[in-house]
Amino acid sequence: MKSIGVVTPQSMHFSEPLPLQSGASIADYTLVYETYGVLNADRSNAVLVCHALNASHHVAGVYENADGSLNHGWWDNMVGPGKPLDTDKFFVIGVNNLGSCFGSTGPMHPNPATGKPYGASFPVVTVEDWVHAQARLMTALGIEQLAAVMGGSLGGMQAMAWSTLYPDRLRHCLVIASTPKLTAQNIAFNDVARQAILTDPDYHGGNFYEHGVVPKRGLRVARMVGHITYLSDDDMAEKFGRELRSGAYQFNFGIDFEIESYLRYQGDKFSSYFDANTYLLITKALDYFDPALPFGGDLTKAMAHTQADFLLVSFTTDWRFAPERSREIVQALVNNKRRVSYAEINAPHGHDAFLLEDERYMDVIRSYYGKMWKEIEQTPLHKVAA
Repeated sequence: MKSIGVVTPQSMHFSEPLPLQSGASIADYTLVYETYGVLNADRSNAVLVCHALNASHHVAGVYENADGSLNHGWWDNMVGPGKPLDTDKFFVIGVNNLGSCFGSTGPMHPNPATGKPYGASFPVVTVEDWVHAQARLMTALGIEQLAAVMGGSLGGMQAMAWSTLYPDRLRHCLVIASTPKLTAQNIAFNDVARQAILTDPDYHGGNFYEHGVVPKRGLRVARMVGHITYLSDDDMAEKFGRELRSGAYQFNFGIDFEIESYLRYQGDKFSSYFDANTYLLITKALDYFDPALPFGGDLTKAMAHTQADFLLVSFTTDWRFAPERSREIVQALVNNKRRVSYAEINAPHGHDAFLLEDERYMDVIRSYYGKMWKEIEQTPLHKVAA
């Protein structure tokens, strides 16, 4: 399969205030995005891909970093010419969400009202806020109805929110390794990670930019905690087991086991590029997502106004967003007589499986988009939307 090749990020500025779920609003914000493929004449082949916690608009393709290294898109195995989401057929859009640290307006950017970085004053945003911002961008791009919205993990939450907030603006909804709401255990993991950042002396109440420091210790621990939840016990056992780094116990509090070395490496790498305030914002958005809350916890009622066809995929060893959570969504859709397909993949890789190259998983996605493409070829947009 070919690569998309070199891609170029684009940006769009919005001056009109965006009302947020918290009651606050944000104006004069910028969204960074990338597109791949060609939008067809009737604009019926557009697919929005929503990103997860530490990802961005850079879904596929490659560009060169300042140091000369190559930056490959986080879902490059999924999106591209001849790949499951085939850019020879579909026009794919990746958007960086508000509050991120990869280009769209976030805590490190100047607040127009003060000229100083937003820092801790950047408003708390929700999944629903992101979707409203994405919808504005789609309108600005001239795309009134998407062929599909697709996402994994937190991206899957955004796809779900699209189906409830803008039911007539998408024809298909692909929710991968996701959940209708976080469990208490998931919220607990997120709070431990946030506390690591909030209690780092270099955090300075969120205004560490002015002090010329980064709360790296907190970010390292936050990433280490998070990374543990992305892997399965079997996967960790196969990769690391109880293997000792030096072949013997050191009888100190340094690194004895290979798994410790791996987690510290991941933490160090993460702290070198990710923004602490962004981490706080995104994990709170995860915690707050609960479309059934306004309906007394009834997910069937929450999904009642959806119009899209759905594909849900889960992975057997994903204990963070377990298959049971995907089945809850499937049941709510079946209760509403929606057309829904569900695949539960027996994969050993835990939550991270949605990013990896599993032939069965890729075949499911390829087949679904194949049927979608036939629909586009055979049915004019106005008939599909009717």
